[in-house]
Amino acid sequence: MSSRRIYFSIPLAMLILFFSSGCTNIENKEIESRQIAGDGVFVHVSHGPEEPHRVLMALSMAEKMAEDKSVLVYFDITGVNVLLKDAEDLTFGDFPSSKTQIAKLLEKGVGLYACPGCLKAAGKSAEDLMEGIKIASKDAFFDFTKGRILTLDY
Repeated sequence: MSSRRIYFSIPLAMLILFFSSGCTNIENKEIESRQIAGDGVFVHVSHGPEEPHRVLMALSMAEKMAEDKSVLVYFDITGVNVLLKDAEDLTFGDFPSSKTQIAKLLEKGVGLYACPGCLKAAGKSAEDLMEGIKIASKDAFFDFTKGRILTLDY
């Protein structure tokens, strides 16, 4: 490569680096401001009493996220069995029990929703749910937050 090409290539590379790093900082600030503006976390629980670790981890994450984010917890498949009035109080490791965590989430105003079709498949109805648990609807999935939605599946 000739010395003239090197002479022009180095300043050009420096300019590209300068402008691209400036754009990254602007993009990061925009992302941070959008997150603060109301992003939410959708926690999906499809396992029930047969998988207490999954259930308790989901509830634990929902509680942690609810500290500064909008949170909705959706239970389907066998997960609906965790929300029944006569549900077993699940325990696993050092996690607080399922009923303890559900009560904390309800106190914080976190929406806990059961799939109506999965309840029906389990031979249950809305009347079988713990107090404070709601039947899922399409609108609830979008109305719980104003920003982007992050989903965690358990």
